[in-house]
Amino acid sequence: KSHKKIIAPRLKKISTTQILEVLDQQKGKPAGITTFLKKIHGHKPGEIISFLEQLESKKMIDRVSPGKWVLHKSLSGRNSDIKEKYIEGIVDMARGGFAYILSKQLHRDIFVAANKLKSAQNGDLVQVHLLKGRRNRPEGEVIKVITRSKSQFVGIYRKYKNQEVVISGRSNQLTEIFIDKTNKILAEDYDRVVIKITRWKDRPNSQNYGVIIHNLGKNTDIDSEMQSLLADKGFPLEFSAEALKETAEMPHFILDQDQRKDFREVLTFTIDPVDAKDFDDALSFAYNKDGDIELGVHIADVSHYVKPQTQLDIEALKRGNSVYLVDRVVPMLPERLSNDLCSLRPNEDKACFAVLFTFDAESKIKKTWIGKTIIHSKRRFAYEEVQTILDDKNGEYYTELNALNLLAKKIKSERIKNGAIDFESEEVRFRLDENKQPIELYVKQRLDAHMLIEEFMLLANKYVAQYISRKNTAAPIPFVYRIHDTPDPGKLEDFLEFAASLNVKLDFRTPKKIAQSLNDLAEKAKTKDELKVLPPLAIRTMAKAEYSTENIGHYGLAFDDYTHFTSPIRRYSDLLVHRILFDNLKKEKRYDTKILEQQCVHISSQERKAMEAERDSTKYFQVLYMKDHIGKEYDARITGMNDKNFYAEIIETKCECTLPLDLIPDQIELDASRLKAKSMVSDQVWYIGSKIRIRITSANLEERLLLATLLFPEDK
Repeated sequence: KSHKKIIAPRLKKISTTQILEVLDQQKGKPAGITTFLKKIHGHKPGEIISFLEQLESKKMIDRVSPGKWVLHKSLSGRNSDIKEKYIEGIVDMARGGFAYILSKQLHRDIFVAANKLKSAQNGDLVQVHLLKGRRNRPEGEVIKVITRSKSQFVGIYRKYKNQEVVISGRSNQLTEIFIDKTNKILAEDYDRVVIKITRWKDRPNSQNYGVIIHNLGKNTDIDSEMQSLLADKGFPLEFSAEALKETAEMPHFILDQDQRKDFREVLTFTIDPVDAKDFDDALSFAYNKDGDIELGVHIADVSHYVKPQTQLDIEALKRGNSVYLVDRVVPMLPERLSNDLCSLRPNEDKACFAVLFTFDAESKIKKTWIGKTIIHSKRRFAYEEVQTILDDKNGEYYTELNALNLLAKKIKSERIKNGAIDFESEEVRFRLDENKQPIELYVKQRLDAHMLIEEFMLLANKYVAQYISRKNTAAPIPFVYRIHDTPDPGKLEDFLEFAASLNVKLDFRTPKKIAQSLNDLAEKAKTKDELKVLPPLAIRTMAKAEYSTENIGHYGLAFDDYTHFTSPIRRYSDLLVHRILFDNLKKEKRYDTKILEQQCVHISSQERKAMEAERDSTKYFQVLYMKDHIGKEYDARITGMNDKNFYAEIIETKCECTLPLDLIPDQIELDASRLKAKSMVSDQVWYIGSKIRIRITSANLEERLLLATLLFPEDK
């Protein structure tokens, strides 16, 4: 085999950081194209001007005269007098022990050396003292940790001569936690435990101390793995006795029936997954005397039961949301609430918070109403049941379901026309046997019945946000919005070039054209295998949706106002929205914006952790499934690449695997975009999305890692 060498990528793209750094160095003076050409080498004037115009549209820079730009006022001066600056940001740890601080106050990340981190951990919110960095790179020193991202870790208990310690292997940089003298739960050598920090180290040579809160034993079974996964993300494994006591004491009857609009005689039903138990939304359907459709989106009134500052409320906020693992649901609320009192089960009176819409013959909204309701669901449908009724044009409530389906399609069509992006990501699902062992992997089928419910939920969320945002335009009411920022211009530019290499032309000149191009692409990718990789890559160019009191709109949905109102059983954001909305239906009640924003940051963080836990759960079951397939060959598609590995998805099973490049007998050059790699021996080129043949070499359950090797024609 020839000696393999990985050649570092050559810089080919203009980056946002490059442009902003040039303008930052101008100290407020406008920069022209000549200045940019001197500072940023290897690019034509037209390329730079095009990129500048993208940043201008994103309000990151301003054009002060023809061909002259300055930093936008929101960014200008942020790196001047850097020695006197203190900023807040999130710690992003690197494997080397150092970290970068990500802050909205700066347009560049701040480097912090390992010995200047104090006790800061990955994901912590910290205050940093900015220092003058080398090579114009901002550096800093952590002054204090403002908020811990997590205080509990999973690790292996070890007992030495005079010391007890927990070795935490999956917790990024935190590897050793010493047992505090106050510890009460006993453990044996090599037990897997959950440990909670009681004392963080306050200087470089000190130690972290903690107490064991759960002993998971030496088991490595599925249940233990899932508990470890949850605990490692900081999710509590059980509710407190006080929270359960509050739940048990709640009355089964609805206390304020007389104050609610009564829909018990109106046709109402739920449509959910076949195995669902927490039904938090229902639809009511009727025609009024004018022949208009009266549609009610009724949402479980969790705020009727869970009051602010109760133990239930405190623990729900701490969780932030329910977590959906492959083999279980970890609810945000105890089961008596999530599956009983609040769940909109059929043939039971239930308290709801609703948005009612009146649609005319052209499917235009004539009237809306928001308020508390009481319902009595007539039927609990599964998505598949509804789809069969729609396909067969026959069955229980076909007329009503068909009318709703046609209405939902019109609403969606209008939404797409207004610039919404309509990507459907594939969801991997498992069939498990009685021992929770995976026996089959499949991709969840997307049905019209799913779209029907989704469109009406989007509509309700939109109108609730719109109601609050328009109630007082002079002094906006503090509220929890679901926001989605515009894409990063640099990432869009990379994506455009890669798409062009596959002979796909996209028009990204305006937000609407971006949406239209991406929707057309998604449609083509359904029938052309070589394009299937593009929609997931396009998603990577997008910002992440989050919660905020600052309403910047939702780019992906093309809504000026949007929130989450429709799932309060499983999302704390929706519970907050219910409370604020109800308090502002008649009079005006202003919540503390600072406290609300802190809650938004927390629940956004918890949402990300839940998604990570769900992904880790999926990876675990994928590796568990593939353990019996070591040595087998599969067709796969490359999904990612760096200077050490290719990453691929097996076409047949949708399992992700890692292909170490040091096992490839070749010399490889990576493109700067990390979207393609080239063999320097055979001139073979691999792209993201390239179809390859692989052989599974190992399945590591502990690391949730599936390893494979790339096969060449001569290997077959």
